[in-house]
Amino acid sequence: MKKIKKIGVMTSGGDSPGMNAAIRSVVRTCAFYEIECVGIYRGYEGMIEGDFTNLDARSVKGIINKGGTFLKSARSHEFRTKEGRQKAYNALKSADIDGIVTIGGDGTFTGALIFNEEFGFPVMGIPGTIDNDIFGTSHTLGYDTALNTVVEVIDKIRDTASSHNRLFFIEVMGRDAGHIALSAGIAGGADVILIPEIKYTVDGIIKKLNEMKKRNVKHSLIVVAEAVKKENGELSLQIVEMNQINTNSKHQKAISKSSTHFNPVDLVCGIRDYKGEKYDLEQFVDLSTHFVAVKNKYGKKLKTLERLTLSNASASSISKAVSNSLEIELIYSSFRPL
Repeated sequence: MKKIKKIGVMTSGGDSPGMNAAIRSVVRTCAFYEIECVGIYRGYEGMIEGDFTNLDARSVKGIINKGGTFLKSARSHEFRTKEGRQKAYNALKSADIDGIVTIGGDGTFTGALIFNEEFGFPVMGIPGTIDNDIFGTSHTLGYDTALNTVVEVIDKIRDTASSHNRLFFIEVMGRDAGHIALSAGIAGGADVILIPEIKYTVDGIIKKLNEMKKRNVKHSLIVVAEAVKKENGELSLQIVEMNQINTNSKHQKAISKSSTHFNPVDLVCGIRDYKGEKYDLEQFVDLSTHFVAVKNKYGKKLKTLERLTLSNASASSISKAVSNSLEIELIYSSFRPL
């Protein structure tokens, strides 16, 4: 392998505390060994677009104590494709970059591994994720800070639980791992901790709470990891937007068909402003675009040509108005659309 003379450094995926400190260390190490260092903005997305900037010791001055990442971060759908990775490789070669240092979590490392296998491009990974779900290290960047943050929140919630004699469920992050929930739950003195690595039963939780009640304990805290599933192994019910569903996928279409609730959005607009003057409603119509809607009248399907207005939520029209919204939940069987 040829000698590496130029290294790219990037952050990808969710940001975590310590990323700026890691970038600083990479840049200063490159300076010590007289290796050029290039910052890659917005992770793999910036790599594909060739969004690079030269970095030196002065570039990373004063960032060690700042959260987030000054190189920005993003998730790239294009990098998941062979074509996208080829664009990224071409951009790196055009900039004479010989290797990259990726700072991120599981998704970042997965992408880096595939990239290395496909192109034989030198890649080094620095685990930066609050989830602590990267093999080979006891503490990933950001994990310790996340624990301290959760413990601080648990302490505050306990005060309220104690004051009102209540039971609180505290859901914490962690993706598919229960490290944050387990460690923070123990440190925060939680009464029950639910993590995806250990199965649980509702009866078991109730038994624990009843035992506490017999000891005259009148408040409880249950810490739950976000990836915890129901007793039968299924994930708990989630809110899914229709625009998240690929209607060409049978599996995803089944999600909407098996849904139990419908989330309607009603917009109630006043026709006069606070001065009593009438609104010019045409100001809230996007005349530059339209769409075809399929509607039903007396059992017969009709196609209508509609302009984008506040009622069908175009970004351009909503930006021209200020509205208040109220969210309600309706059982699907009780909903009767106009």
